[in-house]
Amino acid sequence: MLRIVFKNLDRSELARELVEERLEASFQRFPDLRSNQIQVTLEMENSPTQAGPDVFSVKLHISSGRYQGITLEKEGQNLYQALAEVNEHLLERLNRFGDKNRAKMRRNERKFASQQKE
Repeated sequence: MLRIVFKNLDRSELARELVEERLEASFQRFPDLRSNQIQVTLEMENSPTQAGPDVFSVKLHISSGRYQGITLEKEGQNLYQALAEVNEHLLERLNRFGDKNRAKMRRNERKFASQQKE
């Protein structure tokens, strides 16, 4: 389940569709993500005390399911740039998460097999 939260931004159907479109590649590559609860927060930071460019951030948090606990937050000069960075790093993080689990399972299987031999 994908939930999109707007913080200091007007709700935009275009932004919502863009997030869904960008994350669809991750959903296709990792089908287990569809059953996880994912929250994407789109935020704009604008300092009221200093003049300067706005900073946009995209935060993705997976709160349940197989990939529980993964959190990514990236900033950019515009929303599209920040979303692209989150999407790119999400694939790396999911691959690394899967590798850690496979390595842990192999280690446990080897340990169990060595105990059986004794």
